Amino acid sequence: MHGQLVVQQSQFMDPGSQYQFPEETDRGLQLVHLLKDCVKYIESGNITRADTALYKISKLAPPHGDSMQRVATYFSEALAFQVIKNRRGIPKILGLSKTLSTSEELLVKKLFFELYPFSKSAYKITNQAIIEAMDGEKIINILDLSVSDATQWIYLMQSLKERLPNHSYLKITITGIHEKKEVLEQMELHLRVEAENMNFSFQFNAIVSNLENLDLERLPFDKGEPLAISCVLQLHSLLATDDQMVKNPSPDSTMSPLSTCPSPKMECFLSGLWKLRPKVMVITEQESNVNGSTLTERINNALNFYGALFDCLEATISKASVERTLVEKMLLREQIKNIIACEGVKRKERHEKLETWITRLLLAGFVKVPISFGGMLQTTKLLQSYIHGYQIRHENECLFICWNGNPLFYISAWRFPSDDI
Repeated sequence: MHGQLVVQQSQFMDPGSQYQFPEETDRGLQLVHLLKDCVKYIESGNITRADTALYKISKLAPPHGDSMQRVATYFSEALAFQVIKNRRGIPKILGLSKTLSTSEELLVKKLFFELYPFSKSAYKITNQAIIEAMDGEKIINILDLSVSDATQWIYLMQSLKERLPNHSYLKITITGIHEKKEVLEQMELHLRVEAENMNFSFQFNAIVSNLENLDLERLPFDKGEPLAISCVLQLHSLLATDDQMVKNPSPDSTMSPLSTCPSPKMECFLSGLWKLRPKVMVITEQESNVNGSTLTERINNALNFYGALFDCLEATISKASVERTLVEKMLLREQIKNIIACEGVKRKERHEKLETWITRLLLAGFVKVPISFGGMLQTTKLLQSYIHGYQIRHENECLFICWNGNPLFYISAWRFPSDDI
């Protein structure tokens, strides 16, 4: 098995093991049971049985099989890290983590953008909300907390150009946040070319930083000018807590706004955003709950969420597709590994559901902005261009992007409460 270490069956398999499934038993159900049993053994300290379960999974789940087999492969790799923490030696399965180069990062995000409709939907909804909030303004400031590439803002400039009367003046300033300078430089280059072609007055501020270390009080734009904030799949990383907090977790860490185990980094960050007085702030996050305090809780919820994402690809593109393999290995696999194998500040993939974010944002002082009919119409048309199975759901003034009725991502819009901003 590529990228994995597997010992011989005779070393750990008991002929009378509970894992002797009848041939007619559904393989996907077998894999789910094995994964959940492995978690149970890890949490109870029975590492030998956990090891055995991992070995059985490796025999049932080739990494290039169907969607459930691929899911099981990556979940078992992540669980192997939990095993190695509890015993000496090498576990039966070991997938080594990999830091992506700048080119790899840009490639995998581009592939995610192309293969799934989630990022495109977020861009369309965000841009429509900005256009509506900035109607009549001659100066627009945008704070992009989730820089990926220039696509979103090129779309926005094209839409603004179509709406502007001839010879009208518009200044656009985009402040982009990213840990890698090269990503910001590429984005600025593309945006300057587009802005020049459209005769916009344009400025780009590149801030090399992650969200945790970002100084919101020193951002290089006039705080009195109209501001829009965009954040796509990034805010949840601020929920990571230190080791001391992990040792004494709250009963339900997903209720951090009201629990005895708050998220101080998140509270401070949202307070800083509130002080910027945005006319609109659009947030896209995973509609998933993998920030629980127990491994069982995280596994069960992550299986539902990532199982659906793998099913989307299964229905969209062939098993042999290089693009599919890259997205699964370089993006989804690493997220799964972070959720399951990491703890404390190293566990950045802490997805929480919309209901928790609503509480958190209301407590921070923001007011919800309903997703407009125009935004929903654009998203509906976009999803119709994909395979059957994607839908939108409008609920609580927010928008969910669903797969076969299962909500996977949500988009919500907020603003500073005063009318005088």
